[in-house]
Amino acid sequence: MPTQTEIRQDITNRIVAALEQDLLPWRKPWSTSPNVGRAANFTSGNNYSGVNPLLLELHRMKFNFQSRWWGTYRQWEAKGCMVKRRPDGVKSGEWGCRIVFAKPVTKKKEKDGKQLEDKFFMLRNFTVFSADQVEGEFAESLKVQDEEPTGTVPDFAPADELIEGTGADIRHGGESAFYRPSDDYIQMPNKHRFDPIGSYYESLFHELAHWSESRLGWTASYAMNELVAEMSASFISTELGVPQGESFENHAAYIKSWLKAMNDDPSFIFKASTQASKVADYLLAFCDTAVVASV
Repeated sequence: MPTQTEIRQDITNRIVAALEQDLLPWRKPWSTSPNVGRAANFTSGNNYSGVNPLLLELHRMKFNFQSRWWGTYRQWEAKGCMVKRRPDGVKSGEWGCRIVFAKPVTKKKEKDGKQLEDKFFMLRNFTVFSADQVEGEFAESLKVQDEEPTGTVPDFAPADELIEGTGADIRHGGESAFYRPSDDYIQMPNKHRFDPIGSYYESLFHELAHWSESRLGWTASYAMNELVAEMSASFISTELGVPQGESFENHAAYIKSWLKAMNDDPSFIFKASTQASKVADYLLAFCDTAVVASV
């Protein structure tokens, strides 16, 4: 059984390898299918949280899966389904996706004659499989079907609902997008300046993530804050069906800083991805049409 350090290092290595190939595992392609979106467990219906969405997206990209729905071997078996045999060429242990569950643990210890509580998380590995890896009638209902319509115009109404629901002070004009903490407002270029229009929402979600920092009591390094904002904006876009582009500013510089941070601290990606899930859920709660439950 792998140690806690080995689990963290394995996950960090997987994310680092993706970034070194210029892959952003939190970004998902846009689709109108109800079976595409943030990775979720089909039994609970809840979205995966923490570092797990990144690990599942990397696995999806590796094998070209499309469905958002995942489950363990036993969960699929309970639905009368069977995980497909591991294809030739896929190494043992790499057909399923290893994710982690963080169980909170509290231990009491004595210091200077006082009883203190030491709180930490124990990580446990689980292996899950995409609906695309499974045979059976139930699994078929969770796959992206071939007859999916194409050319559909995205519906930005849920995104507009979220933005209005926050009540954030959003000002338009100029050439830059930023959040000014001292005056608690967001500055955005006018919407018509963005092409495609989805980039407007993606940029605004990024700034709303920064807007949420003080409201969630979150403080961290500049590199981590930018990673949290980037990931949470992508999670929100995926949930609300907003097409995602490659418009993130200073792309190469940010990836370089994230790689350095991850190599220096194996817990960096855990902290950032966990906070990104919290930010996404916090902001999605302002939209009635969004699913915010996470596991």
